[in-house]
Amino acid sequence: MNKNDLISAVADSSGLSRGDATKAVEGVFDSITSALAKGDEVRLVGFGTFSTAKRKASTGRNPRTGEAMTIKASTQPKFKAGKGLKDAVN
Repeated sequence: MNKNDLISAVADSSGLSRGDATKAVEGVFDSITSALAKGDEVRLVGFGTFSTAKRKASTGRNPRTGEAMTIKASTQPKFKAGKGLKDAVN
């Protein structure tokens, strides 16, 4: 399922127009993104938790040349599925 499929599914299940469903899906994505950018955690009970994790700088190797290179420290988004989602999938 891609983003357009998700928008269509939201429109069908909620009775919203496609335009309103697009705004709703975009709004959810934007809200989650801005919360994570601030360092907050987003908990959706029964679905899962979106959070961030800091990764330290490290040394890696360029696979083409074998030359050592430095990988910058970064913040990575993470998602941990909740019990409700795990149960629905299994």
